[in-house]
Amino acid sequence: MEAYQNFAKVYDLFMEDVDYDGWSAYLAALLKEYGVTDGLVLDLACGTGNITERLAAAGYDMIGADCSADMLEAAMEKRAVSGHDILYLQQDMRSFELYGTVRAVVCAFDSLNYVLEEQEVAEVFRLVCNYLDPGGVFIFDVNTCHKYEQLGDTTIAENREEASFIWENCYDREKRINEYGLTLFIRGEDGRYEKCEELHEQRAYPLSVLLELLSENGLDPVAVYDAFTHEPAREDSERVCVVARECRKEG
Repeated sequence: MEAYQNFAKVYDLFMEDVDYDGWSAYLAALLKEYGVTDGLVLDLACGTGNITERLAAAGYDMIGADCSADMLEAAMEKRAVSGHDILYLQQDMRSFELYGTVRAVVCAFDSLNYVLEEQEVAEVFRLVCNYLDPGGVFIFDVNTCHKYEQLGDTTIAENREEASFIWENCYDREKRINEYGLTLFIRGEDGRYEKCEELHEQRAYPLSVLLELLSENGLDPVAVYDAFTHEPAREDSERVCVVARECRKEG
């Protein structure tokens, strides 16, 4: 979970082609479909706040939590520009604490894949359940085993004037661990480039395992979609979106 330190400096640069508007609209539509039209929403592993900002603009009272101080610094810079009343917390998703309950929790961009042990995923789910209102909604997406198997051993490189990166990917199918080494060349104010290296690890979880862990920790999985659609997840889905509802507390 020690990723996104140097990468945080250029994260938005290399993610500028991501359809944040569409992704956020999809999440907002799911929230409304499952009864959350307003109120407090936690963006868990919020990164630089791209989803957090857009959900705030959609009328939700947002809290953003992330373990990376550098990512949160970028998020708070966006907050200063937008003026949205967003509370940001530097907290690990495996041990986060809130001041009270929220109507919904969202966790986007395969953040849950960064949790490498099943028992730690179970703890994330337990905490989500603990901090949800009775009947509250949890929406998250994950990369699938199929996606990592297709990605396999791959090298990706991209060159920009401000920064460049080399992404060397390796997937261990037996352990279901996807590892990628990220080499960054970041341009400084003096025009010289600094070389930085990070190692990122993600784990692929069979959908059946995630659904069982949800159920064991007070969350009823009510829908599993092929991401960005309302179609059921398929065996060849590369990303799935899961909607679960808190089911232990009495309303």
